[in-house]
Amino acid sequence: MAAVTEPVAAEDETLVDKDGLIAQLKAELPDDVVLHDEEDLRPFECDGLSAYRELPMLVVLPATEAQIQTTLRICHANNVPVVARGAGTGLSGGSLPLDRGVLLSLARFNQILDIDADNARATVQPGVRNLAISEAVADLGLYYAPDPSSQIACSIGGNVAENSGGVHCLKYGLTTHNILQVTIITLEGERLTIGSMALDSPGYDLLALMTGSEGLLGVIVEVTVKLLPTPEVARVALIAFDGLRQASNAVAAIIQAGIVPAGLEMLDNPAIKATEDFVHAGYPTEAAAILLCEVDGTAAEVEEHIEAVRDVVERCGATEIRLSQDEAERARFWAGRKAAFPAMGRVRPDYYCMDGTIPRKALADVLIGIGDLSQEYELDVANVFHAGDGNLHPLILYDANNPGELERAEAFGGAICQLCLDYGGSITGEHGVGVEKIDQMCVQFPPAELTQFHAIKSAFDPKGLLNPGKAVPTLHRCAEFGAMHVHNGELPHPELERL
Repeated sequence: MAAVTEPVAAEDETLVDKDGLIAQLKAELPDDVVLHDEEDLRPFECDGLSAYRELPMLVVLPATEAQIQTTLRICHANNVPVVARGAGTGLSGGSLPLDRGVLLSLARFNQILDIDADNARATVQPGVRNLAISEAVADLGLYYAPDPSSQIACSIGGNVAENSGGVHCLKYGLTTHNILQVTIITLEGERLTIGSMALDSPGYDLLALMTGSEGLLGVIVEVTVKLLPTPEVARVALIAFDGLRQASNAVAAIIQAGIVPAGLEMLDNPAIKATEDFVHAGYPTEAAAILLCEVDGTAAEVEEHIEAVRDVVERCGATEIRLSQDEAERARFWAGRKAAFPAMGRVRPDYYCMDGTIPRKALADVLIGIGDLSQEYELDVANVFHAGDGNLHPLILYDANNPGELERAEAFGGAICQLCLDYGGSITGEHGVGVEKIDQMCVQFPPAELTQFHAIKSAFDPKGLLNPGKAVPTLHRCAEFGAMHVHNGELPHPELERL
């Protein structure tokens, strides 16, 4: 993992004329848009991954697209790096600022621009909260499906940048499956529309490319999302097991039975205990693991699928099956799952949330492997995750005030990433790479693939000034990390050495 003591910045350390840059920006922008006093910059020094901190050189808070374009053109002309930021709820350091760069906050872009119920879509600015979209269309019988646990606070622009998912992504997909069109502004200030209002558009699928690009290719200023009809009925089955392997086998068995739940989540015993103590959702604290399996649709469909789920999990050794009897109980079951992360703050002062993804068949082996790593690194871990699509979220518990614990937590996280790769998985599912997993990118991707990533970056951002030092490592960095050999020390795209 990248040490927190390292400055997360571009490798090209050319000094920036801060006073000159401020003067240029203030000559073109209103006074309240440019922040440069330390007390004004402090709230932007980190995102949800609070172990990584860096004070930005200055912050720009634009209120119009024209102000964004002006800011980007000035930064482009002065070779100043720019980091775009949404709500700051990210968990990989993706919006971590640079001490010699501009942090561009999209907080003022918080308007729902259009709701088209007839075509089941809405166009919103990037600062609109995820949950606000569903709230705005609820009276129309519609909702926006992706629902990260942070949906009450996270913004749609950040969701696009990280390709966020949520507890219902198994059936309804990630952000990339639920958007139609995005508008971006390039570093040179050009406004581009990617995708279309139709279900498909000709040419390369640049919309999928932009989704999950972590701010490396452009600044998102507008998003058109798909809306879905609110299901007639939704019920949750809370299913308890006395072993991780039985619970993991049940996950695979449910899918193999032809059932596609709206959500299929798992919590292990440490997560159950911490969550129940915090939320009082009614979780059985003696269970080794629980599944939350939601099915939705018509009343007849739900009844049929619930009975099918019951039959499957009983054969897999479930010790308790409890069905939500009304909407209040359903909401309570999910409230526990969505509050699992903050619940860990009552157990230890700090936690480090990982985000590996594995094939469902490997769930039990990887969870047992994480338990072994917990003993090796002498740090407790709680697992709460999207079991249906194999997206793990191990929460490594530590206390940053104790010397060496943060470093052990980082090493533990790196070992979890490697474990996921060993089982044919990936180092991230929805949190992104950011700065947290950039070294593990060197392990997952060979030099030829990283070279292509850099070529795409160069096509959108030739100077390499958008969010440098994040998501895609240089081959030089990978060579230093010890993950690959760089022939004669040469980088195929030398203009991107700063990334």
